Amino acid sequence: MQLSFGSGAIWGERTDVIGSGIGPRQFGVLQDIQIDFDWSDKELYGQLQFPVAIARGQGKIVGKAKFAQILGLLYSDIFFGVTPATGQFAVSQLEAATVPATTPYSVIPANAASYNDDLGVSYAATGKRFNRVTTPSTTGQYSVNFATGAYIFSSADANAAILISYTYNLPTSGNRLTLANQPMGITPTFKATFYTAYNGSGTALRLNACTANKLSLPTKLDAWTISELDFMAFADASGTIGYLSTVE
Repeated sequence: MQLSFGSGAIWGERTDVIGSGIGPRQFGVLQDIQIDFDWSDKELYGQLQFPVAIARGQGKIVGKAKFAQILGLLYSDIFFGVTPATGQFAVSQLEAATVPATTPYSVIPANAASYNDDLGVSYAATGKRFNRVTTPSTTGQYSVNFATGAYIFSSADANAAILISYTYNLPTSGNRLTLANQPMGITPTFKATFYTAYNGSGTALRLNACTANKLSLPTKLDAWTISELDFMAFADASGTIGYLSTVE
């Protein structure tokens, strides 16, 4: 008797393009996956209450995978269909600093050399937010030199303990996806391979042509981020959906 236990594993590999950098992407730390085969029924009725024949009409295969590992290459290949660039768009949140006691009352963040954009300033002691202005002249005001990443404050805030949040670039590590507004009809496709096993016997399902239509990135207080990707399967160029393999 063949049984199955656990979430199993699933891989996706983009198929609408080929070349270097295209390969299988595993949905890491898989929580669960559900694949539904669904047909519409077409009943033929005569004079009596129940149909005299039933035929299958249109069919569809839909899948839903929930996984915890955040992998930019999977998002780029399977969902967005874009080529990632090396580098990260990074965030420094609530970076501690102190306004100098003397002019020009300027604070240089740790990542000023690769500075990108401002996310605000607050007082470390109270959490009260500063207001960004062109030229700070009183307490609770600041300005930013976006070319250098320098934060400038008023003399009234000399020696104040502050928290700065901003974005910056990491050009040599990670991946960054540019999400362009592409023309309608552009649809990345991939083949999906699902496998689950118990005590050495396994069930394998290959879907030759799939497209993802929903990606969720939910966060929750005191919980892991569990991404969810929904997809549909269809026939490949040869008219084949895929294959299902079992031990028995």
